[in-house]
Amino acid sequence: MSDDGHESNGHENVPSRQRRRFPGISSRAYEHPADRSALVALRKLSGFDTVFKALSGLLPERSLRLLFLSDSVRVSDEQFAYLHDMLRDACYILDLEKVPPMYVSQDPKPNAMCIGLDEPIIVVTTGLVDLLDEEEMRAVVGHEVGHALSGHAVYRTILLFLTNLALRVAWIPLGNLAIMAIVTALREWFRKSELSADRAGLLVGQDLQASMRGLMKLAGGHHLHQMNVDAFLKQAEEYEAGGDLRDSVLKILNVLPRSHPFTTVRAAELKKWSETRDYQRLMDGHYPRRSEDKDTSVTDSFRESAASYAGNVKSSKDPLMKLVSDIAGGAGDLGGRVRRGFGGGANTGDTPPRD
Repeated sequence: MSDDGHESNGHENVPSRQRRRFPGISSRAYEHPADRSALVALRKLSGFDTVFKALSGLLPERSLRLLFLSDSVRVSDEQFAYLHDMLRDACYILDLEKVPPMYVSQDPKPNAMCIGLDEPIIVVTTGLVDLLDEEEMRAVVGHEVGHALSGHAVYRTILLFLTNLALRVAWIPLGNLAIMAIVTALREWFRKSELSADRAGLLVGQDLQASMRGLMKLAGGHHLHQMNVDAFLKQAEEYEAGGDLRDSVLKILNVLPRSHPFTTVRAAELKKWSETRDYQRLMDGHYPRRSEDKDTSVTDSFRESAASYAGNVKSSKDPLMKLVSDIAGGAGDLGGRVRRGFGGGANTGDTPPRD
């Protein structure tokens, strides 16, 4: 029995400092509204699990498991023991009953992922292990455990499969377009799921500065003494507000092929969430439980997602989002606003402007 009155699940670890545990927490507690609405809808689909398990024969999951087992280092009490302690600790804090296997893979590029249909697998690269300190790494492990708790591993595996399939059928114009449309939609969802997992990492590490440092290092490397979190966050503000409508379009085009949001954006989003009343209530022990997931309304989840997007548009400093907000609010002179947004003047032709 643990000190919070809950039965031990056999993989708790006493951390170096006291951190809150969240018994029975539902992933809905930390999921981004757009991520949550998609997941709630998928979980409500009759036969959804059966369909995806049937797909497992087509997906390279078995091959991936064998590959990591044969050509990576499995984290355990004997290998990367400190990572194993972090993993068990993260599962204990988020009350994930079964600890997923975790591997360290030789790759100089810092990266981590959680994949798998039947059971999630967590993989971290040597580049990431070398880059982050203990508290930063704790947030990353919590991030990946958050993916596992939400069930993101299933959809990430499907995304990998479809992306590979799109490359194989690129010579079939219509087939490639159909698959890429699905891939594009999945990537948009997955970018939101990364924001969810960042929140899970904060719940596990319970150290906002460590989470910020980790994201900053992913962007700028290990020269921490040359970087500053506040300056890094100012970059996110400049990215959002800077430029004109041309820059807004370029931002969309730049992010479309990515599975992750840009690091400055992730840092700003996480800091914003850490300052919300929802986060404070969660830390005070008021959060949705897993036992209530079956009663979750799809309609309510979509309504929350729509409200979140509407709120983001309204509060955004991005030129395109401001234009959309103004149009929704009934602002006039749309043509002039668009011309000015793309760097043109309100007047055209040879007629001089009147006084």
